[in-house]
Amino acid sequence: MDTVLNSLAGLQSFAVYFGISIVFLFIFKVVYAFVTPHDEWKLVKEEKNVSAAVGFGGALIGFALALSGAASNSVSIIDFAIWGLVAMLAQSLAFALLRFTFMPKIAERINNNEVSAGIMLAAMSIAVGLLNAACMTY
Repeated sequence: MDTVLNSLAGLQSFAVYFGISIVFLFIFKVVYAFVTPHDEWKLVKEEKNVSAAVGFGGALIGFALALSGAASNSVSIIDFAIWGLVAMLAQSLAFALLRFTFMPKIAERINNNEVSAGIMLAAMSIAVGLLNAACMTY
């Protein structure tokens, strides 16, 4: 019985970190929509654009990876929130890096439903998320 009670002692911290993580995911969705010149939701929901879905899905996964690194390594809720914001900035910069260096026509290609562009965006986002999470292990 003590083992169960000891395990449940962390439930409140779990709930707080998990709740903040969900809020961060929603905020990231909004921020990402402002950073990208194309409307992911419209492309995915109305136009059934696979490229946009793959690219945006990769961005969410990349951000979630980075956010999980922040949660795992933070020493407090404030520390977690600060590193969550850093993760959001890094993911936004990943799109900018891809757009302004490697694939300047990425937005146009995603609008045209070029799946290869969506895959490259997803790969870049996930790679940055993994690096971001690893760099948060201090």
